[in-house]
Amino acid sequence: MEPAGSEVEVIWNGRRIHAFVPRFLADRDLTLDAAVGARTGAAASEVAHAAEALDADYEPLARLLLRAEGVASSYIEGVSAPVVDVVLAEEQVGARPFGPAAWVASNLAAVSQAVIGATADTALDVETLCSWHRTLMTGSPTPERYIGVIRNEQGWIGGTSPFDAHLVTPPPSALGGLLDDLVVYVNRVDIDPVAQAAISHAQFEIIHPFADGNGRVGRVLVAWLLTRRLALLVPPPVSVAIAADVAGYASGLVLFRLGEHRRWVTWFADAVASGGRAQRTLITHVDAIKRRWYEELIASARRPRSDAAVFAALELLPRHLVLTSPVLADELGISRKAALATLQRLATAGILERHGTRSRAAPGQPAALFVSRDLLGLAGSSPLR
Repeated sequence: MEPAGSEVEVIWNGRRIHAFVPRFLADRDLTLDAAVGARTGAAASEVAHAAEALDADYEPLARLLLRAEGVASSYIEGVSAPVVDVVLAEEQVGARPFGPAAWVASNLAAVSQAVIGATADTALDVETLCSWHRTLMTGSPTPERYIGVIRNEQGWIGGTSPFDAHLVTPPPSALGGLLDDLVVYVNRVDIDPVAQAAISHAQFEIIHPFADGNGRVGRVLVAWLLTRRLALLVPPPVSVAIAADVAGYASGLVLFRLGEHRRWVTWFADAVASGGRAQRTLITHVDAIKRRWYEELIASARRPRSDAAVFAALELLPRHLVLTSPVLADELGISRKAALATLQRLATAGILERHGTRSRAAPGQPAALFVSRDLLGLAGSSPLR
């Protein structure tokens, strides 16, 4: 087994430490054996099968899938918030909040940005990684000088200093060459896509180019690569699978660092396949929820024509997990009074739920927010439920 890197001596705060510098991917033998290739091929097939379930009006489902990815990716790093608060932060209903909900919403924004970039068929560069980082760190407590720039200080993973760290990452002087090598590998189109995503992610995590947020940016890179190489409209929520086995994820990254790339690729391929199955499950659940809503409304409608706005409002779900009378009025071309009555009708039917109570709305905020608890339940990853 060939070494995946070597340790170099670094001076940190007047003391000697040893940092791990991975070998360039261009210098490593990253071939797969037949068994691993079969797993990556099965994962790609599972993702393709999931993609076939998206219909022409795929954007609302894509939003749910990307939200599940963003929520799960943040959860892996210990950042979580009630899904309804995350949705409110995304929708920017009133003043955008700070804190965990805004950070998770920024994770979704970074994933969405990457997916749009992947479909544009443009090559990845270091500035793109920095752009994702800037989006990701919006609303975070990280000092501005560290946002959207490659670190110029020594980094480490785990612990309070390099002396008790799980891993001391490469010194700043090594980052330029490592990132250039990584970008070249990421932009290749002649290798197995799932293995490419696995290896690119693991190498990025070892490089750890930013002061904070590396895990989340690294998983954004996975979304970009799978979308680009598999010609997807939306990537599978791989982070949902990772969040369900964080220990396996961490162990796999260690195996890669030790030179056992095939074992890491095998674990990652199974996570991608699980993400594909999660995507199909979510789509199936959304279809079942919408059918139930229509059946319940039809059964309860005494005057179908008077309920036309109510049925039309259902078409806005799951595009809008949070609805207000101004939003509904604009979407349907009706008065705000009629829109509020429509939302209240949906709440009476149990389809929407009034979120929060306000005796007086704050400036710029509507008096009432209505959410779909059924769809919110699908918006987070399984570890959060």
